[in-house]
Amino acid sequence: MPRRTATMLASTLMLIALLCAGVFFPVPYSEMSPGPTVNTLGEHDGEPVLQIDGRKTYPTDGHLNMTTVRVTGADYRMNLVEAVYGWLAHDNKVVPHETLYPDGKTEEESTQENAEEFSQSQESAKVAALKQLDVPVKSWVIVSTVVKGSPSEGRLHAGDVIKTVDGKTVKEPADVAELVTEHKPGEDVVFTIVPAKEQAAAEKANRAPTKTEKVTITTTDSDDGGEKRAIVGISAGTDHTFPFSIDIKLADVGGPSAGLMFALGIYDKLTPGSLTGGKFVAGTGTIDDDGKVGPIGGIEMKTVGARSKGAQYFLTPADNCASAAQDTPDGLTLVKVDTIDDALGALEDIRSGDTADLPKCAVS
Repeated sequence: MPRRTATMLASTLMLIALLCAGVFFPVPYSEMSPGPTVNTLGEHDGEPVLQIDGRKTYPTDGHLNMTTVRVTGADYRMNLVEAVYGWLAHDNKVVPHETLYPDGKTEEESTQENAEEFSQSQESAKVAALKQLDVPVKSWVIVSTVVKGSPSEGRLHAGDVIKTVDGKTVKEPADVAELVTEHKPGEDVVFTIVPAKEQAAAEKANRAPTKTEKVTITTTDSDDGGEKRAIVGISAGTDHTFPFSIDIKLADVGGPSAGLMFALGIYDKLTPGSLTGGKFVAGTGTIDDDGKVGPIGGIEMKTVGARSKGAQYFLTPADNCASAAQDTPDGLTLVKVDTIDDALGALEDIRSGDTADLPKCAVS
């Protein structure tokens, strides 16, 4: 066989081998891409996204779209060819697998966590919107989660209302950890609670709960790698009672990043006039009960998804602005927001057409 032919054959075989390796060799990466975007003022799967009963609502127009990101599953193993293609694709982003699924989380665990965050974001969106409207909301501290195998398992339950710790009144979720860590590991801590079932029955009957219980739990050592401290194995959160019904109908979505857009949608429906002036506004951002907007992941995917659906303006958390501004889709204006007040002020400028002074995102 001539040397030239042999060389070409060897090169071809090597190329085939490399391609096969690329197809079959898994790499520790996952992919993010633009996901669906839904108008919080409109319908999804034939139902209004925001359903409000017991309070006067007003007609709305335009768009206040929440945005999402698609990600590959926890069990999906990307091969080298897919990773290279993803790196080259403009609208996709390849990231280390552990970025999306830290600590070896399964897809089921990640889905559950995202569902809990989504539920909490809805509650905070309702509270933030109603506070903006000076509508009173009753709040209390609850057991949010109980760690499996912890001293609290079987003693405290998700939804239990925490009234006191060691006789000291609990006003904020942070109070619980602060009071528990006053103990040394191995010491007892006494919780006064309203059991979750009693709280639910009281809410349903529109009365104050009448039954409380004292639960004594022996603390244990923390094992998170930080400074050793006493823990009982729960996380505390906040629950609320609203003076009227606000229901958010949106399935197959997880995570906390739609909080801002839900809050604005609720505000728009509860106030006369159009918040958008008929414009197509999309956005993202977590929100807390006081209306503070927080950063999210996948901002580049969300701006692409929003613009592809026709968005003209994108409400962007301040901490995401620099990243989003590095590759802004043509025709989309990124508006920097840090609070719900910022967002409402920006929307006032957008609907009036006076957008010269909008706080726009810029590359730092």
